[in-house]
Amino acid sequence: MASMLSSVIFPPPPSLIISVMSVVSLVALAGLGISEILGKHLQYSRFWNLNSEKSTRKQIKLSSRTGMLLFYVPAFLTGVASFVLYPNHDLRLFLVKATLTIHFFKRIIEVLFVHKYSTSGVVLDSAILISSSYFSATSSMIHGQYLTQGFPEPQVDLTYPGVLLFLLGIFGNLYHHLLLASLRTKSDKEYKIPKGGLFGLVICPHYLFEVLGFIGILFISQTLYPLCFTVGTIVYLMGRSFATRRWYLSKFEDFPKDVKALIPYVF
Repeated sequence: MASMLSSVIFPPPPSLIISVMSVVSLVALAGLGISEILGKHLQYSRFWNLNSEKSTRKQIKLSSRTGMLLFYVPAFLTGVASFVLYPNHDLRLFLVKATLTIHFFKRIIEVLFVHKYSTSGVVLDSAILISSSYFSATSSMIHGQYLTQGFPEPQVDLTYPGVLLFLLGIFGNLYHHLLLASLRTKSDKEYKIPKGGLFGLVICPHYLFEVLGFIGILFISQTLYPLCFTVGTIVYLMGRSFATRRWYLSKFEDFPKDVKALIPYVF
């Protein structure tokens, strides 16, 4: 296993911060995924007030649009700033900076112009946690990539397959967000069973394509931190999609039982 990883991943850079952040990211995201399965949710979207019902502590609620902008804007600004802070010395560094910046720019555009929101919201604590995660992930990926300058390239070059996967992920994610938006009119705030695209196979195809996008960035980067972040993200989104499927089953008697959570025919 170690020899296989060494053929596709750069050696870890001599940075204690990147090494620690890699472990923290993997453990924290995986822990959040397990918590989702166990019923303790990050409080946004349809789950925004479930934990609040069990808590006596007063929590601050943001609108969905405001909360989601808080998720993504710091990471996007980090990506933009990286073009000044980290001069381009090779194609990988440029592509890592570009893909991360494009990813979060797209999410901001969707928040502002695509999504149609229910009466749910975002609890401030969850917004800060998610925003911090994306900010630290973006910073760590770019800084870790910068530190590999001058390192020998991995034996297997995954840069161009990574670009293709990233593009597949970003367009697939956008397409399914557009399908979700089409379910509601401006005055309609209720949830419906989504249809079209891969919604006939999984309840969260937008998560599936988000995973593919991050795998694409991992392939472009081929460094330690994106590997840990991507594995952790997969575990988290598996947990979140599992909880989402369970929520739909509890709310809609006609929800098709053969629709999986995240991976068609499998999970």
